[in-house]
Amino acid sequence: MVGDRKHERGSRGPSRRQVLLGGAVAGAGAVAAVGADTLTRGGSATPGSPASGPLAGEGTVPFYGDHQAGIATTPQAHASLVALDLHEATDREGLRRMMRLLSDDAARLTQGAAALADSEPELALVPARLTVTFGFGPELVRRALPGSVTAPAWLRALPAFTVDRLEDAWSDGDLLLQIAADDPMTVAHAQRMLLKDTRSFAAVRWTQPGFRRARGSETPGTTMRNLFGQVDGTVNLEPGTPDFDDLVWVRDGWLAGGTSMVVRRIHMDLDKWDRLDRGGREQSVGRYLSNGAPLTGTAEHDEPDFDATTPIGFPVIAEFSHLRRARSDDEGQRIYRRAYNYDDAPTGAEVSRSGLLFISYQADVDTQFVPLQRRLDELDLLNEWTTPIGSAVFAIPPGCAEGGYVGETVLA
Repeated sequence: MVGDRKHERGSRGPSRRQVLLGGAVAGAGAVAAVGADTLTRGGSATPGSPASGPLAGEGTVPFYGDHQAGIATTPQAHASLVALDLHEATDREGLRRMMRLLSDDAARLTQGAAALADSEPELALVPARLTVTFGFGPELVRRALPGSVTAPAWLRALPAFTVDRLEDAWSDGDLLLQIAADDPMTVAHAQRMLLKDTRSFAAVRWTQPGFRRARGSETPGTTMRNLFGQVDGTVNLEPGTPDFDDLVWVRDGWLAGGTSMVVRRIHMDLDKWDRLDRGGREQSVGRYLSNGAPLTGTAEHDEPDFDATTPIGFPVIAEFSHLRRARSDDEGQRIYRRAYNYDDAPTGAEVSRSGLLFISYQADVDTQFVPLQRRLDELDLLNEWTTPIGSAVFAIPPGCAEGGYVGETVLA
């Protein structure tokens, strides 16, 4: 009795013994209650708190459709690219089973529902515009194709470029998972669930996470900046336009409704870039750093004037500038860019180990991407500060209808 009264006078909360006993009871009850918990999204919200409107994490992107999501989708803030190598024993039937599993779980996760074998179902409740896009490398397509069907000629490693210093650690792969969302925890959980599906069929070759500005930090539609501070991707195809449809989506064969994907991991020497003055940076790019306008204009989307000269006769936009080298007179040599930044932990005397996950989609790699890259390889002054260290090409199959799976056009 005395001890109880002392506790009442000297403590504002439960005793340690009460906490431990209560925790044990709560732990047992949580197992039974998990089903009820998954019915509410705001698991940590105070009961009765006023509604604050729709949350960014509640947004969803349809998984099923004519095209895979994550291509024409407005880019999310976070992404993870995961390339896998198939096990030797994974045959065509194994590929079919794997893609059924992956498609089913991706469809659930993108809608804020737990994967079938999800041991942390609460983490699936915030989809945050999650998309999962699947890409097939040359070896997967070789195993998948029936004898009478051929792979597109462009589904192979890119030609060698003089600027490349490619590393196996960031190149090639048989299967690609592009996982993107506006919340990094959503990306991490989806990646874990999908890799559970693949472990009987394939092993991870490389993983490359990337990021953009957080959702809501800029006006929607703002062109992203890379870690050089440049506005990156001003001239880009616009989803939903005839141009986009003609230059991105494949029209014929088992890839009809799909596309091709080029991934280039480009190291950016920020420490060396720091030694270049602002004028030199703008000359190398051909655009003002402040707003991305060409050096002959005032606004980002002004058309550059490549004939304009300085008072002493030099081109205002130099022939070696990135803007000039990336531009072609052939309207068919355009691509759709959907890049992300990366920032690895520095080592030793480094200040940064950063770069760009260059991702492009186009109907034909050989006629659209390769000519562009050859022009950049020949003269682009930005090559002084950038080095491609990873490269891969994937075929992106079309989407699928509910009840189907990605890849069925070649595996069914």
